[in-house]
Amino acid sequence: MLIAVASRDGKEINQHFGHAERFLIYEVEGDEVKLVDEKKVERYCSYDVDHPLRGHLLEAIAAVLAGCRAVVCAQIGQAPQMEMERLGIDVYAADGPVKPALVEIAKVL
Repeated sequence: MLIAVASRDGKEINQHFGHAERFLIYEVEGDEVKLVDEKKVERYCSYDVDHPLRGHLLEAIAAVLAGCRAVVCAQIGQAPQMEMERLGIDVYAADGPVKPALVEIAKVL
């Protein structure tokens, strides 16, 4: 299964969903975790006064992450979490090393 991760360095889950300008896409099968892609996105926290809820950005992020079963980030606000889940992507807040976290999350998916 594919899981997207918000990470500054590709080693740790250490980035807030709204600050991510890219998501690293990992394929997880059992205990195997492999980086397979990187998807660039426009930051959700853009402070666009014309679009205060920024739903269009969430839809664009969800479209880029199509095919991913979940997204994992250090933090996420309630509104974007609910919208991502409505769009079919499970959201997990976690921290620490990417690979062991993804193995554990994949067990519950």
